[in-house]
Amino acid sequence: MTKIKVCGLRSTADISAVNAAGPDFAGFIVEFPKSFRSISGEEVKRLSAGLGKGILPVGVFVNAPVELPARLLEEGCIALAQLHGQEDEAYIRSLRNYTDKPLIKAFSIKTKEDIREALSSTADYILLDQGGGGTGKTFDWSLVPTLSRPYFLAGGLGTENLGKAVEMLHPWAVDLSSSLETKRQKDPAKIMEAVRTIRQLNCEEID
Repeated sequence: MTKIKVCGLRSTADISAVNAAGPDFAGFIVEFPKSFRSISGEEVKRLSAGLGKGILPVGVFVNAPVELPARLLEEGCIALAQLHGQEDEAYIRSLRNYTDKPLIKAFSIKTKEDIREALSSTADYILLDQGGGGTGKTFDWSLVPTLSRPYFLAGGLGTENLGKAVEMLHPWAVDLSSSLETKRQKDPAKIMEAVRTIRQLNCEEID
């Protein structure tokens, strides 16, 4: 059963769209000015409070001071922290000194060595991506072996290739962002279609 994460939420309209569609995870890019999707910790707290039951909020951080994800995790406004920069094992150990909440570590996949590095991570989950995130591009999926640990698949995923991704890789979860936008704004119809696509694929797998 593949789960779905809708990432890059930044408004109450986005929250309404997500609540209507009902994905498993809602992602917020936290205090990363290089991304137009970035919002403050206080905005994360306000928006995540409006999420529907069963939708877990995820804070996405890029080389942030350890104290920032630790604070938001311990305050309960996010349920998981996704580390999307160059955070190493020392960073993860340091963060675990503050919190025991689940961590996701993102890896840019270009070679088989990148896969091996990802598999060695002590994070609770790994995320396999094309690059910096939000690029709308996929990576070479043939690099991904059958994995025993749960992982998020990201990078260039949309309704047109979700079926192929699930059939080929059987990821624990898929992570979508740019494909769910129209003119840089989250599109409720695209979010609904993506979630429905995953739910339908899950039903087909059961059958």
